[in-house]
Order: sequence, then C-alpha cells, then structure tokens
Amino acid sequence: MAKFGKRTVAAREAFAGKDNLTVEDAVALIKSNAKAKFDETVEISMNLGVDPRHADQMVRGVVGLPNGTGKDVRVAVFARGPKADEAKAAGADIVGAEDLMEIVQGGKIEFDRCIATPDMMPIVGRLGKVLGPRNLMPNPKVGTVTMDVADAVKAAKGGEVQFKAEKAGVVHAGVGKVSFDADKLAENIRAFVGAVAKARPAGAKGTYMKKVSLSSTMGPGVSVDVDNAVTE
Repeated sequence: MAKFGKRTVAAREAFAGKDNLTVEDAVALIKSNAKAKFDETVEISMNLGVDPRHADQMVRGVVGLPNGTGKDVRVAVFARGPKADEAKAAGADIVGAEDLMEIVQGGKIEFDRCIATPDMMPIVGRLGKVLGPRNLMPNPKVGTVTMDVADAVKAAKGGEVQFKAEKAGVVHAGVGKVSFDADKLAENIRAFVGAVAKARPAGAKGTYMKKVSLSSTMGPGVSVDVDNAVTE
C-alpha cells in the first residue's frame, strides 16, 4: 500500500466529505490547502453529457477570462510580410512560415498558442498530426485563423483560454493562480463555465453539464454545484 507524505495526507483530510460546494467555498478550500513552493494553477474539469466522436456533439470554443490566467502564454504565428511584422509588434514569441513549419516538424514546439493567417493554412495543414493532438491547430472557429493577427496575439497573451471536449466528454483548463484574490478566481471560473454552457452543441441530449470539479496543480479535487457555477 502506497504511503503518502504529511502534506498529501493533510490535504486529503481537509477535502474529505466535502463536495458539491459553491464556487466561493471551493476556491477558499483550494487556496487554503495549496502548499506547494510555486504558485499553483487553479484547474477546472467539466464532465459533459456529449460524445465528441459525433460532429454534432463536439464542444469547443474560446473565452477571455476577466482576470487573466496568470500564465505567460507563448504565441507562435504563421504569417508573412506585413502580417508577420504586425504579429511581432503585438508580442508574438515566434513568427515564421516554411521555416516555422520545419521547426515544428522537427519536434520543437515551444509555444502554447498557434495563430495563422488564412493564406498560411496550406502550410499549417501539413502539421495537423503534430499540432492537432496538442490542441494547437489554428481554427477559425476560435479566432486563431485570422488576418487580425495583432488582436489575436494580444487576446492570447491577455487571458484568452481555448477549450475542447476530449474523447470522454471532458473539458479542462487553467483558470488562474492560487495567488489570485478569491473573488477574481470565482469570476474567472464562472466566465469559463458560462462559455462552455453557451457552447452546448445541437446534438447534446439529456443533462449537458454532469459535473464540475476544481483543484490546484498539486492538490486534491473538489466538486462544485453546477447551478451555482453557471449563475452568479
């Protein structure tokens, strides 16, 4: 039987028997038990009543968190000429075309968000097997295939979060840091849950949001009352 450290045991005891909490109570519990030596991310996991294998049940979208993510997002942009210059001026970390494609094909992916101008998609399309599994493939539905590269870069750096349902119908994302004020974390959480609620696909039947859970990077998870998370 595995032995757990004192910190893990204490955290589990603090969370024991606590579930279906309000957003505020869940945030308070997580913040008070985040004991790692770094600023942990507050993570949200949502179990949805969908089967993403069916096109009419896919859930994906993007949401701008009102208080940002607290994370330094590295952005890559596929663009040429003036659009490449705009991306660099907006703060993009990596900008290129065929040269960037070769870097990615070589397995060097040092970015968290990928943006492309429409004319670059024939090049980016070759990277589908590399970028797709990492949820980095540019997509016009979430604003990452666009001619407005400057705005896209600024949004990505300013707290915009993409979400996409995985095979089991689970959506997860980071919604802030434990160092954030509790009310700011709660606001971010409700913004994220609200965006997922609005993204309900036409093919979803029955209960759409089955479970919402929160945790810190190194801490246990706690379930949140779905209705409380959706409405303020």
